[in-house]
Order: sequence, then structure tokens, then C-alpha cells
Amino acid sequence: MLLTLLALNAPVLAADANKPHPHQGSIGAYPQPPTPVALSAEQEATFLSGEPVYTQFDGGSQGRGVAVFLVNAPPASVWTVIRNFAAYPQWIDGVNECEVYKTEGEHVFVRFEIGKMGVGIEYFIDHTYPAGADWGTWTLDYSRESDLDDSVGMWRVTALPDDPSKTRVEYSVDVGIDGWVPGFVREFLVNQGIKDATSWVKVQAEAL
Repeated sequence: MLLTLLALNAPVLAADANKPHPHQGSIGAYPQPPTPVALSAEQEATFLSGEPVYTQFDGGSQGRGVAVFLVNAPPASVWTVIRNFAAYPQWIDGVNECEVYKTEGEHVFVRFEIGKMGVGIEYFIDHTYPAGADWGTWTLDYSRESDLDDSVGMWRVTALPDDPSKTRVEYSVDVGIDGWVPGFVREFLVNQGIKDATSWVKVQAEAL
């Protein structure tokens, strides 16, 4: 689930729901359950003050974005928002289309189309959301060909120990790109992308 991490002008490529992806994963999937995001003492103080903590890594053909932020709503509200894929185009700038095309047990398969001014990228994500868990992970759906080389990520959604009406939200995404898009992917990984990819969760959950 890249969301607006990649929502910038991009050429329409060759995503194809009827063809398998060229590989079965070039980036290792997150463990289940995913490892909690480790913060420094300074970052933890920033989080507890109500300010989000963002880190980004630009490796050229691969990048990672991480966000940890406080939501003034319980975990159930946060999950309601995260799993409301149909509302993503209204909530997230640059997400043009978002639809669940299959559900199998713990797996929710979602097609995303992101972009602006008539050009965009299409990709297919296989989310895993175990019942009652405080986490979810995703990879590409490798049975379909996406315009991204790879994407894996995770959410962790946990109540604050001293105040269960508030939630610690952790988000991490790794993106693999082909040589044709390093410019716009890199710009969003190292600049605004991770903020846009997560800030809507806080806004929508606190509005419920």
C-alpha cells in the first residue's frame, strides 16, 4: 500500500491483471507480526508530544519510508479508517482509484491507481489482516503485473499503555522501482511522500 508516497506525474505503463508479475518478490516481506519501529529517546519524546516522527531512506532503485504518529482515537477507529479502501480517493490526494477485487480469509487484495493530470501508475496489493491482531502487512499481488517493481510494508496499531483511548500508529513501506521512474519516486521518498501517505489516518480517525 504506497498511497501518496508515489502520487506524482508518472507515465501510464503496462500493469496487467491478466499476467503474473515478472518475479515473486525482490524485497523481503515484513515478518508477521512485524517488528515494532524503534525510536530514539528524542524521537519518542517527539511522538509523545503529539508530533509525528518520519524517517526516509533513498537507495536509488529502492527506498523506505517510516512514520510513527499519535492518534487521539482508539485502535478500532484507526483500523476502520485504514481498511476503508473505497474512501481512499476522497481522503488522499493523488489516489485516483482504489478497489478491493478479492478477499480470501485474512487476505484483502486491492487495486490502486495513483497519479495526476491524466497519467498514473497502477498496482495490485495483497494485504494480510489477521483477525484481532494489532498489525497488518502487505506485498504486491504477484499473480498480477504491477507498474511497480515491488512494494512491501506494514501497519502496527496499538493503544497507549496509559491511555487506551489514544493510539500509536506505526507505518513502514519499502518500494522497489525500475529504471524508468527513479526521479519522481526518489523525490517523494526523500521529501513529502511519507507524510502524505499517513497524515490522512489521523485526520479521519479523529473525526469518527
